[in-house]
Amino acid sequence: MKDILEPISAATKEFRAHVLAGLAGTPKKISSRYFYDAAGDKLFQRIMASEDYYVTRAEDEILRDQTDAVLAALFNGHQRFSLFELGAGDGAKTKHVLRRALEQGRDPVYHPIDISRHVLDQLGQALKKELPTLRYQAEQGEYFEAIERGFSDPSEAKAVLFLGSNIGNLDRARAIDLLKGVARYLGPNDRFLVGFDRKKDPATILRAYNDSEGHTREFNLNLLHRINRELGADFNVEQFIHTPVYDPSSGRALSYLVSTCDQDVHIPGAEAPVHFNAWEALHTEISQKYDNAMIEDLATHSGLRITAQFTDGKGYFTDVVFARTDPER
Repeated sequence: MKDILEPISAATKEFRAHVLAGLAGTPKKISSRYFYDAAGDKLFQRIMASEDYYVTRAEDEILRDQTDAVLAALFNGHQRFSLFELGAGDGAKTKHVLRRALEQGRDPVYHPIDISRHVLDQLGQALKKELPTLRYQAEQGEYFEAIERGFSDPSEAKAVLFLGSNIGNLDRARAIDLLKGVARYLGPNDRFLVGFDRKKDPATILRAYNDSEGHTREFNLNLLHRINRELGADFNVEQFIHTPVYDPSSGRALSYLVSTCDQDVHIPGAEAPVHFNAWEALHTEISQKYDNAMIEDLATHSGLRITAQFTDGKGYFTDVVFARTDPER
């Protein structure tokens, strides 16, 4: 284990505080936001490329095959616009929109926002090669801080993207808080596109979170490896199993890491070892699936109205475009 007196960064201190608080609770839980270190980023790329993970392919189909309609819904013919993306990742799907905008002679400015500097650096290198004329400004950090900085010019059309069903990682209250948080910055001509994974055959959903190649399992277990690497803990990762479940009535897919035996985990900075009972679960992720009524409910309680919707050919996924309910504020 690392020496507890070793100096650590502010980000590591925040990570340690979250982990210690989450493991002290009942039930134990750690936010899925901490999946994404360099190793986690690579594993998530493998998940997105796997045959069982339909989410990426479904939304990619929408943004690839309905690009002109999506651009029209977001920017209504404006030549100059700013496009902000929350949790940009590799930006692969967004490149369809940006590439088409450039082909149309428009002048977009792309603002990818992500908590991972590693991801943003990789995205920046890719954009220079693939879209060398594109103007972009990467923003590392919290979503609302970056939006507030970028929404200072009311004369330029703007849109925010929240793709990949990332809204599904939030419970209803937190999802409404996020939508409200973005809505307060939107002007009359600004739009907010959110990707929603839809309710569907439960077997299809479960395969997506327990793929046959084991990438999702390794992605979840990497959280324990990260705690060991960065916080000096001594998780025996082989004594935990990845267990996803899906409740079709609520539309909630949940992921757990389950301890296969009684064991203690030591983390520098903790007042005492963290004890796991045999078959005790550590909750790591929620992935909410939506139907039309649930999407309407979020809009109603967030001060938003739906202006356009785009769905893939199988009806697995929907990208919804929102505007403020009170555009004349």
